[in-house]
This record gives sequence, C-alpha cells and structure tokens, in this order.
Amino acid sequence: MTEQEYIQARRSEPWREELRKTMKAKERGEKSRVHMPELDAEYRSHSLKEEVNLGLTAEQAMAEAARCLDCANPTCMEGCPVGIQIPTFIKNIERGEFLEAAKVLKETSALPAVCGRVCPQEKQCEAKCIYIQKMKKEPVAIGYLERFAADYERESGQVAIPELAPANGIKIAAVGSGPAGLSFAGDMAKRGYDVTVFEALHEIGGVLKYGIPEFRLPNEIVDVEINVLRDMGVKFVKNCIVGKTITHEDLREKGFKGIFAASGAGLPNFMNIPGENLIGVMSSNEYLTRVNLMDASNPESDTPVQMGKKVAVIGAGNTAMDAIRTAKRLGAEKAYIIYRRSEEEMPARIEEVKHAKEEGIEFYTLHNPIKYEGDEKGHVKRMLLQKMELGEPDASGRRKPIAIEGATEWFDIDEVIVSVGVSPNPLIPSTFKGLQVSKWGTIIVNQETMQSDLPDVYAGGDIVRGGATVILAMGDGRKAAAAMDKALKG
Repeated sequence: MTEQEYIQARRSEPWREELRKTMKAKERGEKSRVHMPELDAEYRSHSLKEEVNLGLTAEQAMAEAARCLDCANPTCMEGCPVGIQIPTFIKNIERGEFLEAAKVLKETSALPAVCGRVCPQEKQCEAKCIYIQKMKKEPVAIGYLERFAADYERESGQVAIPELAPANGIKIAAVGSGPAGLSFAGDMAKRGYDVTVFEALHEIGGVLKYGIPEFRLPNEIVDVEINVLRDMGVKFVKNCIVGKTITHEDLREKGFKGIFAASGAGLPNFMNIPGENLIGVMSSNEYLTRVNLMDASNPESDTPVQMGKKVAVIGAGNTAMDAIRTAKRLGAEKAYIIYRRSEEEMPARIEEVKHAKEEGIEFYTLHNPIKYEGDEKGHVKRMLLQKMELGEPDASGRRKPIAIEGATEWFDIDEVIVSVGVSPNPLIPSTFKGLQVSKWGTIIVNQETMQSDLPDVYAGGDIVRGGATVILAMGDGRKAAAAMDKALKG
C-alpha cells in the first residue's frame, strides 16, 4: 500500500466518515483558532523552571480539532519531517479519543510531547495547512493539539508502548541521545533490533536537556519519552564518549552491526573580535548547559554561573532567546538581544520572540558588536556596536547586513552571551577513519539513506546539518533507521 493509499484508507474508516458529517466544512472554517493559555509575563520572568505555555483544556482541544477539515489530500503531512498521520490524530481528539490520538502520534514520532512544545510548526506542518494555503486564515493549531494528546496520555498514567517486531538479536549503536539519536533508537527498537544509545554527558536527552530551558521544555517531559524507549528495550550508557572512551573498532568488536552518529553540534562559534576572552563573555552553549544541566544558577553549586545585571545576547535564533530569557530569570535588570539584521530576518520562532518581548527583553536590531572592553580586573564592562543596514539577499536568502560607515556607539554591559551558531562536535569526524567530512566539519552522507562512506556508519541531526531543529534531526533518525534496516536485511 502506498503512503497515499494508507492515508485514504484511514480517512475512509466509518467513524471518520461519520465525524465529517457532524458539521459542515463552512461551519468548521468559521471557527477561530484557539489561543494557548500562558503564565503571566511579569510572574514568569522571575521563574526559571515553570513552563510558560500551560497547554489546552480538553474542551479547547476538541474545539480546535473540529476546525480541521480532514482534507482528502492532507498537505499538512507534507510539512512533517517524521510523517505523522496528522488528520488521524486530530480527528481522534475531536471525537474525545485522546489516548488513541497519542497512539497515532507514537506510530512515527518518538517524542510527541517534546515536538508539541519545541517544533517550529509555523514553518512545517501548519505552514502547509489548507487554512493558510487556500483560505488565508490562521492554520489549525497542530502543535498545540500534539502537545495536548501527549500530555493527556502521560497524565492519565496509561502510557502506551508502540508495537515491537520480534527481537532479532542484531546489535545497533546510536551515538548521542539528542533528538536524532532517540528517534533512530525508537524506530530500530520497533523493528526488533537490540539498540544501545551512548551519551557523553551524565544525563540522557542531549540538546533537549542541556540546550532548552525548563520554562520551554520541562525535563520531566523529556524523561517520560526516554522511559518509553527504555520500556521498548533501548539501553542507555551515560558518561561515554565515542571516539575517546570507546572507539569505532571497539564498537565493531563488541558486535555492533550498525552505528548511527548523532553527536550534534556542541562546538560554539565565536566572532573573533577584540575582547572576546574577557571574563563575562561566554557562549550560549556554555551558559545554557551550566544553568540547565549543572544547577549553576544555585549560588551553592560547585560551578556557579555569573549572574549579570546588564546582559546582552548576540544573535536572534531560538538559542539566543532561550539564553536571554534565562538571564532575565536569573536577575538581569537589563536584558538585550543584539542582532545584525532586522526583526523580519530573525531565525527564532515567532512565539519565542513574542514571549521575550512580553518578559521585558529589549531588542537592538541592525547592530553588531565589533569589540568588548573590560575593567582593570579583566571583566567585560562595555561593547562597541556597529550600526548596520540591509543590502541584497545572501546565500541564506536573507538580506545581507552591511556596516554603516562611522555609525558606532558604546554600550554598557557586564555579561555577554554569544549565540551566533554552532559547529559539529569534531570527535567522530576526526576519529572514525574513512568518513568524508565537509569544510564545516559536518559528516557527508547520502541524503536519501543518511549512510556515510563507511558502510556501517550512518549519521544525522546537527552533525550532518550544522545547527538545525529538533524535528529535522528526528526526521534524519527515522530515515537512517529505515535505510539501515533495509541494508542489514539485504
């Protein structure tokens, strides 16, 4: 059965046919999109752990699900890198079968509660929704509904384990427990493989734990999804650095027949401008990892992080927003985003920017730091900003920022967090002999199969893409699992 035939078969189930008849399409189309309930902005800007988005009630979720027109050709699915059966899960919510909706999500996604929170649906599935494409209205809130179904299942205590093929005894390794590694592990476990995930840090979850603050993605949510993988038979080994603690050869000797490299892009980029080595200038990677994973916001911690009063974050992606919103929660009286382009070009999610503004973050767009100066103790105290203007689009499709000659200004700050992108973790590319590596340090793979030049090594996520999104990494994990399974079965 083709994918299209499968979609149609599910759409033709008697309950779906009946549900479509309960309301005219015109009536569905006139309903307005639900708004996500949120914590008060002033209150939450002082609360490091409390989640900002509160989730939909059952009534809100069912009303929003009724907006979905259950299209014969669901274009929303074209926008989903992990191929979720979107109309099927949404229509289960509309008829009140919330646990069934969660099961549908888990058929293709290892992390529905995570994706419902951090996936940029506005650029993925929701961007392909017929409401936007044809009706020029707000799309169905697919992300909110995904979160609702996953949260409902967790809170019900009836967490379902996906169906597993009989165990085949073939050992498979995933390197890194971020979204790519977890997605791959889940899909391979479903196919009957004996999967072990190796994680360099002391916590499982990769960027989901160290990179994303709890006010956006609570650790408990990540842990529940990881425990489902454990219940599926996936094994996790922490504090193990593949390429250092154990080598490619060691893995082969231990009988691993396939390896999926998903070690991420944890190497921060800096701008190489004067003063970047001053005390109080750090990368967003370091800042967020220390706060999220090492309790560094606790003054009693072994490695307390500096809590600046005038904090600037350089950059405007999701990580930049996470860092500046964290700094605000740790007591920053002034919190600035400094970005060399205009707001329109910001890579961060619209929701992240909205939340940051509500929390009192100030935005200095069309500005770029060109040097930092410190006090007599070597601590950063001010930065020189260059004013910019936008020229023609560059390779990224965004308009190129150009310095306005002579237009600079000094700016007082006591902490700078640099968030201008990341580079791949160099360990696997440098220690697995025979891998083809790009000039950016990413592993070069066959885009259809995610297989590298080493037949037993596949790779995906940020180690292949450079810094990208959780959902694209998960898509890579699924693609690699399907291809590796096919190759091993010959």
